[in-house]
Amino acid sequence: MVIRTDVKSPLHATVSTTETDYWNDSCSLEELTYAIEHGATGATSNPTIVGEVLQKEMPLWRDRIDELVAQNARATEDEIAWLLIEEMAVKASELLLGKGRLSIQTNPKLYRDADRLVEQGLRFAALAPNMQVKVPATRAGITAIEELTAQGVTINATVCFTVPQALAVGAAVERGLERRGSSDDMTPVCTIMVGRLDDWLELAAARAGTLLTPGVVNWAGIACVKRAYPIYKERGYRARLLAAAYRNHLHWSELIGGDIVLTIPYKWQRLFNASDIEVKPRFDDPVPEHALDELTAKVPEFVRAYEPDGMTIDEFDDYGATRRTLRGFISSYQDLVATIRDFMLPDPDR
Repeated sequence: MVIRTDVKSPLHATVSTTETDYWNDSCSLEELTYAIEHGATGATSNPTIVGEVLQKEMPLWRDRIDELVAQNARATEDEIAWLLIEEMAVKASELLLGKGRLSIQTNPKLYRDADRLVEQGLRFAALAPNMQVKVPATRAGITAIEELTAQGVTINATVCFTVPQALAVGAAVERGLERRGSSDDMTPVCTIMVGRLDDWLELAAARAGTLLTPGVVNWAGIACVKRAYPIYKERGYRARLLAAAYRNHLHWSELIGGDIVLTIPYKWQRLFNASDIEVKPRFDDPVPEHALDELTAKVPEFVRAYEPDGMTIDEFDDYGATRRTLRGFISSYQDLVATIRDFMLPDPDR
């Protein structure tokens, strides 16, 4: 066996020896710097991530938030929050110039409004030359994805967990590219939130009183990525699949070798890089038959997620993982706004 001496870590080996790319699942400058050193070529943000970064790096942002409040005397707390989100994204995007893109998420409250998603997406795309706009794979979001793509915006479909959603995103991107006439240097991706799907299916099975073999549900998200991938290739979809929402090392190790992106939280990057897991292509390895059989037989919500025709676009918004994730993102956004409120209207009772 030839031992590579030019790779720094398992994640660096992943991107150096296979078609798989990886991103930092945060806009934290400290975390992104580490990720880039180990081969990352992109980064993402969402309301949950921004709130976590702010709590972790508050000393770096406290004075700047005070400045934003003072400089925008008529702005609401929501408007200040978005100025902060945008500024965080721009700073992170600067580290990625010449390497890749920073994904900034549209307002999760707009998941039903295609026109407003497009309006915000166009604003975000103009913030930096390497900005990527996250749009939810909801009914309205699919419409917005096509329109933004047609207008030259590189999208990242989020709030997406299933094969039907991924295929709808791929088709919408293609329609947008066809309307545009070329793909230029656009690099659209479609996220499948593998861990969030696993979470939902575990909850759905428990609610139904279904006993599953330990570990079986950990293959659900992986199965959906591996199901959608060959269909993307067969149909010639130009968007790349992206795996997100990590819960265990399978979400990395079993996807090595695919022409996809892995967006990995800093915590998991450190764990993977400290591990002795062999870096080798496993993407073409089938999901264990026993896991696929059990999930298909016992968890109807998995069938909806796994089968290409398991859901219609009109059903995306009501899928359990979609509801749970949107509620979580909206809640995180409200927490972020509350943090800004404390700067604008400090609590006199404290």
